[in-house]
Amino acid sequence: MQNKITNTLKKHQLSITDSRKKILSFFLESGSALAHADIEQKSSTEFDRVTIYRTLQTFVEKGIIHTIPTADNSILYALCKDDCIEGHHHDDHVHFICDECNSTYCLDHVSIPKVKLPKGFTSVQTNLVVSGVCNKCEQ
Repeated sequence: MQNKITNTLKKHQLSITDSRKKILSFFLESGSALAHADIEQKSSTEFDRVTIYRTLQTFVEKGIIHTIPTADNSILYALCKDDCIEGHHHDDHVHFICDECNSTYCLDHVSIPKVKLPKGFTSVQTNLVVSGVCNKCEQ
């Protein structure tokens, strides 16, 4: 996994720092979206809140992670697909939030339908969040 982390940071032309490696490892290990608070809890006292925030913002800007809005207006972060690049995300897919375990999943295989906007409107990002019970909690 360390090679994947190092390669990802190099691919996106980022310095390889302890905080970036550790935070990226949290995303790779989790399998679902994470909130700032989740990362803060996992890193314990290793990094302060500002370091975590700046790292997350850098990862979003570079196309490593993308944001997911939630019903309570907080933000979750999830790993991008490989084709996201700096300044241009290709993450127009459905996000699923489990009402039982509160995990958030990217449903990459479920596309968001094209929204026809009125003349003069330009879409930058489309989000679709579905809530329910995930396959782990359903069992």
